[in-house]
Amino acid sequence: MKKIFGWLHLWLGIASGIVVLVVAGTGSLLVFEEELEHAFRSSFFYVEVPANTSRQPLDNLTAYVQRENPKYKVGTILVEPEADRSVVYLLRKGKGNKVLKNQLYVAVNPYTGKIIESVPGNKRFFSVVLQLHRYLCMGETGKFITGISCSIFTILILTGLILWWPKRNNRKQRLSVKWNASFKRLNWDLHAVLGFYVHIVLLVIALTGLVWSYKWMNNLLYIAFDGNTKQQKIVAPESPAVKNTGIAYLEKMVNTINERLPYEGTITIRFAENDSTSIATSKENRARHSNVSDFLYFQAGTGELVKERLYDNESNGTIARRWVYPLHRGTLYGWPTQILALIAALVATTLPISGFLIWMGRKKKKKKPEEKIQAVKKQALPLDKHPDTSVQYQ
Repeated sequence: MKKIFGWLHLWLGIASGIVVLVVAGTGSLLVFEEELEHAFRSSFFYVEVPANTSRQPLDNLTAYVQRENPKYKVGTILVEPEADRSVVYLLRKGKGNKVLKNQLYVAVNPYTGKIIESVPGNKRFFSVVLQLHRYLCMGETGKFITGISCSIFTILILTGLILWWPKRNNRKQRLSVKWNASFKRLNWDLHAVLGFYVHIVLLVIALTGLVWSYKWMNNLLYIAFDGNTKQQKIVAPESPAVKNTGIAYLEKMVNTINERLPYEGTITIRFAENDSTSIATSKENRARHSNVSDFLYFQAGTGELVKERLYDNESNGTIARRWVYPLHRGTLYGWPTQILALIAALVATTLPISGFLIWMGRKKKKKKPEEKIQAVKKQALPLDKHPDTSVQYQ
């Protein structure tokens, strides 16, 4: 059985190695996406708070952004609770609004009402990294490839654990890296031992990745927690927009959200693609684990509350589905789980490389005995039958 698992581990690893390398490498960057982006581009996200100056209404900021970017349409607004944070807009244009070149990120100073910076989606570093991670920058074809590779990686984790499993007298060797050993032995330890220590974290990341890749995996989640696959999709209810009301309805919406959901958290406003659908808003509850959000829906133009959808009222399957993202990304409980996810992703990045070196080492090892056998046969031949014509007959 170990030979079969070894064969599977080897050839599946070779087949998926490059994709695993790319996905794991980009995944390690995405673990601390927010922290890294805020550190290296702080001027985009943070502003100085002037004395005795209040924030301008969100409606004024939005109208200004739209005027300055007439080719785009406002898709999403992010409003942070901190006083020193900019308001970030995601603008889209055209039918292919998921294409990076059709996206524009705009940061606005909420006190001056001026645009701080505008960044096209295809020039935002982490947007490109995410496209590589999910789609290999190849659209649906890339998603298909990463889905298969994620499935293979799950098998590699399980077969790797079986191959690693030590005998009674060999446990110490399988649990520690011999740093002063030869390169060949050190490479094997880094592949097998480090792989073992992070295999549980990697298995969680791989399985949660499969939920995004395959509908059947998503259905299994709902069957496990709800007993059926009837998923209540989070869609904005119908509510035709009312135009030219003269109401600062976006500011009214924010005030209503903060009144009904009095905890601290980021408010996300998502505009519908048509005028017959309500505006979907969500507020992340930072007091609980990552990705806990309550949804409120408002009528465009009036800011009247149409519907609310609270996290605590969701089905067990929907709540479990909300856990998938923070589990996959490692943000479930903040820094401790993020560090675990980062270490696991970095180890996963090295596994295709160390595994390939192990395979190459074994190929060379197999060649050496064959070369020796050929050399012995060559020496045993009679001189008159020696293949080397330069040999002088005696």
